[in-house]
Parts: sequence; C-alpha cells; structure tokens
Amino acid sequence: MRAAVFLGERTVECEYRPDPHIVDPADAIVRVGLASVCGSDLWHYRGLTDYVPGSPIGHEFIGIVEQVGSDVATVAPGDFVISPWSYSDGTCPNCRAGMTTACVNGGFIPRDNHSGGQGELVRLPLADGTLVKVPGSMADYSTDILASLLTLSDVMGTGNHAAVSAEVQKGDTVAVVGDGAVGLCGVIAAKRLGAERIVALSRNPSRQRLAERFGATDVVAERGEDAVAAVKELTGGIGVDAALECVGTNQSMQTAIGICRAGAMVGNVGLPHGVEISAPEIFARNVGVHGGTAPVRVYLPELMGDVLTQRIDPGKVFDFRTDLDSIGVAYAAMDERRAIKSLVTVADLF
Repeated sequence: MRAAVFLGERTVECEYRPDPHIVDPADAIVRVGLASVCGSDLWHYRGLTDYVPGSPIGHEFIGIVEQVGSDVATVAPGDFVISPWSYSDGTCPNCRAGMTTACVNGGFIPRDNHSGGQGELVRLPLADGTLVKVPGSMADYSTDILASLLTLSDVMGTGNHAAVSAEVQKGDTVAVVGDGAVGLCGVIAAKRLGAERIVALSRNPSRQRLAERFGATDVVAERGEDAVAAVKELTGGIGVDAALECVGTNQSMQTAIGICRAGAMVGNVGLPHGVEISAPEIFARNVGVHGGTAPVRVYLPELMGDVLTQRIDPGKVFDFRTDLDSIGVAYAAMDERRAIKSLVTVADLF
C-alpha cells in the first residue's frame, strides 16, 4: 500500500509499505478515503520531537471498513467509519469516566498501532470501542459534509474539549487563544455551548474572517501582554468567563490565564512545549486550568449529529487540498502558514 512516511526534519513522502493485517481478534482494517494533517504532526515534521525517521505518520482519517477480527461486533466490512486519533476499549474505568485517551488498554495512532492515518490502509485495535459508524456510505455525502466529518477525528473534538474543559456556559464571554484549526473549531464549540460573546485572538486576516464566520464577535490581533490588555479593555477591565488555550506555548498559556476574570477556567488543549504555570497567580485569582489530550471518541456521536444536520460546518478549516502522492506539499503548506489545514484525498471511495 501507499502511505505517508516521516523521513526526517521537514521531509514527509509517500512510500510503498506492507499492508497491515489483523493481529488481534478485536482489530479492524480500514481503507482510508480522506485524511488530514494535524498541527501536532508538524511538531514531528519540524524536528521538535524524537520521532523516528522511517515511521508512518498521521492520525486523522475517515474511510471504509475493509476487514474485521472475529471479536468485532459493532462494525462490519463496507461500513463508513470515523476513527478518533486514539483507540480505546470503551469499557475500562477511564473510558467509563469519559477519558478514552487514558484507556488502560488503548493507545495512540500511529505511535502504538504502528499504522499511520495518512495511508491507504490502517489497522485499528479495539475497533468496537474506537470506530464510529456513519449512516450510509461515503458516496451519500457531499464533499463539504465529508470534510466536516473528517474534522471529527481530531480537531473539532479537540476544540470541543477545550470549550467543555473551560466550562463554557450559555451567555458567557469566551476568548480563544490560537487561530489554527483547533482554535477555529474552539470558536464553533463555544458558540455551540451558548457563548454570547467570543473573542478570537488572531493576527491573520483570512483566519480572522473564518473565526467570525464560525461565530467570533470580536477579534484581537495583539499578542502577549498587549493581548491581555486588549481583552481586558473589551470586557470592561474584568476579563473573560472562559479561555480556550489551543496553541501550547508558554506565551499562549500566560495569555489565556491573564485574560481570565477571577474564578474563570482555562480549557487547555494545546500540546504543551515549555509551558510554566505560576501557582501563586492562579491561586490568588482562583483561575483554574483544565484539559489535556482530547477524548474525541466521547464527543464523536453528538458532533456527528450536528454535522449531518448542518448545525456546524467545521470542514471550512480545510483551505488546502491535495492527494497522497503530494503529501509533502500538504505538510509544507501548513508549516509555512500558507494553509490552515490540509485535506488529503487518499482514495476515491466517494
């Protein structure tokens, strides 16, 4: 099969790899129709992690079930499915508590299943607890709906986790720190949960416009202490009821904490790199920080319903499209900030 492979800093290419096979009776093999590049993939791409050259890459995809193990009961060959970015059994104590990314028997794609999401075939362990069946076939849906369904494998669920973790309530004033795909999906999530005012922190005009299309009422282009001052000015010197931290840098976290009113909550989903949190500061103002690796599988059914009824359209975050043979171009476009998010057609299953 063809699959994206990380070959070293700023080098991802399509190569031929052995087809994956059923290893455990709980496995499924999925033939991928659409995949996408995640912002967290860029950490590997930029050489900022210890990701091993020669490894498969990618964890966001939708497709058709090709084969299932003898223990799989909830999906069958031919089913159209969405896979979250982690796999889980759905039955362990952590899964029952809604933390599927901490499943005691689970793992992450492709680190633990050794089968990347940007390839023609993917082996999914624990298929019953992981895969979510979509009604009908891929051919039943428009390209716009398919793009939105693809976001549910990670970024829309992650943006939703930021809003849920920040305890966004109806009527709240919410700020979103980060204008990547997760941050933009965070705007959708905040609006979905009833936020009355949504402040998007972004310096990029096209991303500002998309944030406004998704529901942002205000845009702040400043960064750091200037951003904190600007948000405080918008809120009468008080700060926001909830802040969504969707970047993962120390500056973004300090901004998120700084723009909160006393007693507010930061929903943190940005993968932390060099982040330091001052305990005395958050203690003095009763500001909470909650969040982490997003349990996308928990949110998938309800978000899928919203996509299929066209209540939300997160697929608009895709502004660059290519095919698997040009996967390196998809990475470069995001790395150079020429694209918010790249959609990759792997196979014409629709």
